[in-house]
Amino acid sequence: MMFLMHPYAQKRSRYIYSVSVLFMVVGLFSMYFHMTLSFLGQLLDEISILWLLASGYSIWMPRCYFPTFLGENRPQFTCLVVVTTLVSTFLSFLKPTVNAYALNSIAVHILYIVFQEYKKTSNKELRHLIEVSVVLWAFALTSWISDRFLCSFWQQINFFYLHSIWHVLISITFPYGMVTMALVDARYEMPDQTLKVRYWPRDTWPVGLPYVEIIGDHKNC
Repeated sequence: MMFLMHPYAQKRSRYIYSVSVLFMVVGLFSMYFHMTLSFLGQLLDEISILWLLASGYSIWMPRCYFPTFLGENRPQFTCLVVVTTLVSTFLSFLKPTVNAYALNSIAVHILYIVFQEYKKTSNKELRHLIEVSVVLWAFALTSWISDRFLCSFWQQINFFYLHSIWHVLISITFPYGMVTMALVDARYEMPDQTLKVRYWPRDTWPVGLPYVEIIGDHKNC
């Protein structure tokens, strides 16, 4: 995905590469955790997810949603995100049982922003991406909640795959969410550029990996 998003990252910010790197780190730590079921593996998995979300916030959060006392200053907002993430990282060691719930609760704020942008835009590609992302996330969250709170029921019917389904769905959701936020961000930060959603390996395939392509310098009115 870093290769596919390279032209966009060159125009917008090279920090976007860090998001892709952190996504791979999350995958490695998640694999380590589920292989060992160790406390260290759990913390590495959850903390890497926290920093992945923080990097996305720092890069793509529209300035109009910044806290009032920051105005629209992105460097100051990034500092706030980093400090908050550092504090949250420390707190994750104190009460690790609530980490997963806290991470999932961040989605509420992201959903609020996405919903606001959905109402504002008439861009069919963006609206489609938002719809697909929300549906995928809803299915993923349903799997996670069912696995957490209905575990005994699923064991009784010998169905042990909900947590695996959660991982598959949330891994698919992330690229869609990343491209969604890139399109939202472009409305504010790249108004002179036109972004087109593409899918790897082919646009015509029913499923594919979404990414954005800059197709020209046209004023976005």
